[in-house]
Amino acid sequence: MKIGVDCRLSGVSHAGIGRYIENLIRRLPKFAPEINWVYFYRNKNQVIPNIEAQSHIIPIRHYTLQEQIQMFSIFNQAKLDLLHVPHFNVPIMYSKKLVITIHDLLWHQHRGTQVTTLKPWEYWGKYTGYRLVASRAIKKADKILVPTQTIEKTLNEYYPESKDKIVVTHEGVDSGLLKFKDIKIKKENKTLIYVGSLYPHKNVRLVIKALEQLPGWRLIIVGSRNAFQDQIRAQAKKNGVEKQVNFTGYLSDQDLASEIKGATALVQPSLSEGFGLTGIEALALNTPVLASNIPVFKEIYQDAVIYFNPLLVDSLVKSVKNLSKKKPTQKQMAAVTMQYSWDEMTKKTVKVYRSLCS
Repeated sequence: MKIGVDCRLSGVSHAGIGRYIENLIRRLPKFAPEINWVYFYRNKNQVIPNIEAQSHIIPIRHYTLQEQIQMFSIFNQAKLDLLHVPHFNVPIMYSKKLVITIHDLLWHQHRGTQVTTLKPWEYWGKYTGYRLVASRAIKKADKILVPTQTIEKTLNEYYPESKDKIVVTHEGVDSGLLKFKDIKIKKENKTLIYVGSLYPHKNVRLVIKALEQLPGWRLIIVGSRNAFQDQIRAQAKKNGVEKQVNFTGYLSDQDLASEIKGATALVQPSLSEGFGLTGIEALALNTPVLASNIPVFKEIYQDAVIYFNPLLVDSLVKSVKNLSKKKPTQKQMAAVTMQYSWDEMTKKTVKVYRSLCS
């Protein structure tokens, strides 16, 4: 059996999707050594050493016309029994056996020039292409993997015909972070940490505004993507809290674990999310989490976090001030994190592959 995986978005530079792909492809040969694995990377730095898989370097950027034309040809020539594209960007002409992963439907739910740094004509052209490619991929896929029941429900609302093809495969806690779990780090007093991108739906502006009512508190923002950083800096200056905000840029696993462990709490103010990976990782590192009360977070975090209304600054401020009184116990946090494992996600994924190739 020969199965190909498009790994061109693998790695931490591609945020949550990159982490998902990297954790999946690292484990696939372990749980299905009898399968002939073929990995398509974009550059050699993405290649995972010492695993049983054929590696092909295909320097073709995602979301491009070149991807649509050339990747179609490359996938066809590989003569695969099954192809897994762990995102929506499947060449629209590809018609062989296919598994895709839909991490969220962000561009369906949040659209318009306010959610991008592109010029209007660029954005609407890209948006039209996205809807075409995503709709085609969802229609053609034999199975669709999603990270949560919340995304399953949303996908069914937009594409009811996909109902019988969806399989929920929860994500997990990264072992790269967990190996630093027992490092002794002194907790910083009155420190919030946010890990992720700064797109408008991430709602980081709410945290910036909340700092006005939280003198003495500071916010650490961790992320390798610079889009919208200027707007967040401007918001902090406007609210007079720029000295309370620190941008770290990209951090190694060890440094990230240290920052999370040292923070008073990790904050997840998002208006829309596919899973909420950084919150699970914070809980695994015994750091309390403040999370918006959106459905996906309630599904994943259950009773292990403190929730707030992401539309109300006062709600977040109140949650921060009550943190010492209301934070969940370590037992509650551990009970939730134990439910999520990259190994289990990989096993479920392999089961899907085998069901299609038997």
